[in-house]
Amino acid sequence: MGTSITCPNCRHQFVMEDAFAADIEKEMRGKMESEWRKRLDSLQAEKNSLLTEKNRMAQERQQIETLRLQQEQEVAQRLQAEKKRLQESLAEELRKSITADYDNQLSTLREANQEQEARLREARKQELEFLRKEQELKNKEQELELDLQKKLMEARGELAEKIRKEEAERNTLKDTEYQLRMRELEKQLEDQRKLAEEMKRRAEQGSTQLQGEVQELVLEEMLRSTFPYDEVTPVGKGVRGADCVQLIRNSFGQECGRIIYESKRTKEFTRDWIEKLKADMRSQGIDVAILVTQAMPRDMERFGEKEGIWICTFAEVKSLAYVLRDGIIKIAGSIRTQENKGDKMHMLYGYLTSSEFAEQWKAIREGFMSMKLSIQRERDAMEKLWKAREKQLEKVLLNAAHIKGSIEGIAGSDSVDLKLLEDAADELPDSL
Repeated sequence: MGTSITCPNCRHQFVMEDAFAADIEKEMRGKMESEWRKRLDSLQAEKNSLLTEKNRMAQERQQIETLRLQQEQEVAQRLQAEKKRLQESLAEELRKSITADYDNQLSTLREANQEQEARLREARKQELEFLRKEQELKNKEQELELDLQKKLMEARGELAEKIRKEEAERNTLKDTEYQLRMRELEKQLEDQRKLAEEMKRRAEQGSTQLQGEVQELVLEEMLRSTFPYDEVTPVGKGVRGADCVQLIRNSFGQECGRIIYESKRTKEFTRDWIEKLKADMRSQGIDVAILVTQAMPRDMERFGEKEGIWICTFAEVKSLAYVLRDGIIKIAGSIRTQENKGDKMHMLYGYLTSSEFAEQWKAIREGFMSMKLSIQRERDAMEKLWKAREKQLEKVLLNAAHIKGSIEGIAGSDSVDLKLLEDAADELPDSL
């Protein structure tokens, strides 16, 4: 998985490797493009120099060709003039003289022609060399472009492969967590099913009396765990009365009243249960009576009061007990407040107007103001200290992030394990 970083300002989480991947790719692309442009500029400069050399050689060849034509024309003109001049002289002398001059001029022309041909061959050779170098430059340029594309494709492939691996690891981890969660749910469901089957089997095997006793025990245990201040007293077997009695106490431990519970677990509701529970309630002086039954009366679909007795199912008894208990506690509190009301008022007025109360209240006020000033000074000092530490922490985290980015850019994210930044990023929201 990647390194998760939380922004201290907006609390946004993001993966550090995803943020660095684009920068690294952009940096590599910029470096490769810069290197490619440098090589392209050098090749272009070399190409321009070769073109300049080619133009210069073409101009020199043209000048040589022009000079040769001029020389030939000049020689032809001279020969024509000399021929005309020799024709006017004596035929034999002139012929001998013209022949000698002609041989000399011919040899000169041949030497000049040979020299021009040598220069022409050299120019052609240089032109061929220029064409060869130009072709080599084109080939190098194409190879450089091909290498650049290959490197870009390799970098993209490596980055895509790295992203695919990280995504695969995340998906694998999510799938593993999902499988584990599903196995846990399946195991819990199987355990619950087995437990239900076991309870059903035991319920079917047990007698009606045993089932009723089990419900009584569960009811007593539920009342004790739900109302820890109260006292739940079971009624023993063979003793006339209901199944259990709940003695209600408030948060100060004062007794407020009692609730009597009768538990029945049969398939048919019997009206005699109500009369029996009312008689038990009157004989024991109970305030409220609750009949917990599996089978409700035909005229009642849910819990309610019937002939002064509250009737409910086992699933509803907890909520009903909460409501009735709260009402009994409030009624008892109202009754207590009315006891000796006049005497209490005079005593309270005398105490509030006495010097003892004034001095005690003054001491409380002075202590309160002293505590308030002390807390304010401590708060100011801690705020100053926290601000300085926050700046130091930001400086450390910033430098650590720079170091981590530089090392990962050089050696790769898998070569060096730097946990300082990760730990600091995880603990930063808690400290702030």
